[in-house]
Amino acid sequence: MKHIKCECGHVNPEGTVLCEACGKPIEGNQHIDGNDKKKLLNMRYEGSARRSTTFNKSIVDKVWSFFSSVKVGVWLIVIALIASGIGTILPLEQYIPANAISRDPAIFYPETYGLFGKVYYQLGFHNLYSSWWYLIILASIGVSLVICSIDRFVPLYRALKRQKAKRHESFINRQRFYSQTEVVSQKEFNTVKERLQRQRYRIKEENGHIVAEKGRFSRWGPYVNHIGLIIILIAALLRTTSFFYLSEYVWVRDGELTVIPGTDSEYYIENKKFILDTYDINDKRFKDALAKEGRIIPSNFQTNVTIFKAEEPGVIGVEGDLVKINDFEIRMNEPAKFGGYTLYQQGYQINEFSKMTFKIYQLNDPEAEALGEFTVDLFDPKTEYEIDSEFRVEVVEYYPDYTLTEDQVRSKTKDSNNPAFVFNLFPPGSEDAEISFVGDVIGSAEDLGIDTSAVDLQPMGNVIGAFAPSIDPTGENQYRILIDSIEFDRKSGLSIKRDYTIPFFVIGTLIFMIGVIQGMYWQHRRIWIHPKNEGILLAAHTNKNWFGLKKDIEKVIDGTSIQMVEEQKEDD
Repeated sequence: MKHIKCECGHVNPEGTVLCEACGKPIEGNQHIDGNDKKKLLNMRYEGSARRSTTFNKSIVDKVWSFFSSVKVGVWLIVIALIASGIGTILPLEQYIPANAISRDPAIFYPETYGLFGKVYYQLGFHNLYSSWWYLIILASIGVSLVICSIDRFVPLYRALKRQKAKRHESFINRQRFYSQTEVVSQKEFNTVKERLQRQRYRIKEENGHIVAEKGRFSRWGPYVNHIGLIIILIAALLRTTSFFYLSEYVWVRDGELTVIPGTDSEYYIENKKFILDTYDINDKRFKDALAKEGRIIPSNFQTNVTIFKAEEPGVIGVEGDLVKINDFEIRMNEPAKFGGYTLYQQGYQINEFSKMTFKIYQLNDPEAEALGEFTVDLFDPKTEYEIDSEFRVEVVEYYPDYTLTEDQVRSKTKDSNNPAFVFNLFPPGSEDAEISFVGDVIGSAEDLGIDTSAVDLQPMGNVIGAFAPSIDPTGENQYRILIDSIEFDRKSGLSIKRDYTIPFFVIGTLIFMIGVIQGMYWQHRRIWIHPKNEGILLAAHTNKNWFGLKKDIEKVIDGTSIQMVEEQKEDD
């Protein structure tokens, strides 16, 4: 590295514009800060040597120079803001409605929003805040902040720490505030010095040369801002990890005990009772509003639960010994908190299909009694049912939430919202099965405007519609299967949250605000007194609020013969 030795004896790093000690402009480097074409000195970074403006040879230098640019940092922030704005146009993946055509984002976005939805999904906007390219943008902003800070803070700190009271005359007379007084007495000199001290200026004197300084800490405000922003960005990146941030959803039926997703089978929840209260339609306070709404409005819905902890979790699908943690009544805005997790009441369903009882009848005898019956638990269906009347039924396909497309039957979700079945019915003493599809396929198809001749009714998925007598795809059945009764369950929707990044966001925000206050409400003010013959040269500089600095100088020289500083301006 090439060093530059000033005539004052101080050795400056390569790329220095103003000597760190005496402030004399370094010949050949004035173009770096534009001082070669200006009457006044550029004092933004005290003329210190910055790597980004000095080295540009290796790949590391070029990368450093790129990320040290304030313009690059601003553009990265603008791009992140634009991407975040686009990400709010359509619902994120976790907010796809329960009644959507499909909860699969690859199906939901193209089917619901057409070409725009397809592009939206392919670019990753459906899961924006954890998409790889968005995380790269955030990481790039962080890198830019770090490099910008290091590139400017270290040289600036070094230059301010090494500054001397005795400054080169060219440094003094090229300041924005400047004056020259031919004759100044020692008494006036001491008066000015005392007044500066009373105004809380720190005085540094060297052979009659004085530099009075206060508010230097305000120069570090932007870098404190950067530290706060970096912590906030780190918190945003940590939210993509399952340890620091968890957001899951679970449906729990009345009386059901199930593992809480995202807890690695450590915690279990048992739904003791779901409670739904509604507004009284006869209450005069709500009568008009309810009539206008046209539906029953819940006034409260809550889930009474018990939380258990598995003593030795880790074996998937095995509950082990469960230890009761506590009982909770979960309502809106009244979550349950345990083990770092928070359970929120998010939704409910009061008419979920639970069990369906089927009866077998002779096909051509509508008045005949049932020949047999069987009940299917929709949450735990068997593959085969033996009936007392020697009928045997196989469940070939079970469609919890069925729908019909142009060419097939398929399932929308795994929830038992619209169950349908394909049964193999074996009559007594026969090994030949009759195939029956229980579900209103034809009615659903007509509602959707679909030609049923193109639909394969063999096991392929799910269908929409009210239930009807079984459909005979072969046209040769002797028996039919009818739904005799349906049992319903109520289930509660709970969201599971765990967020360890909030303290990082809080700390980062506080640090950022400290930096804002530090840089906004204080100013770095300096006044130089440079003896010359029997008089002095008076110069001053501040990073903001020049009017306040001028007032300080007026108070200091009041009643003396020292000339008031004048504001120098660039030549046109």
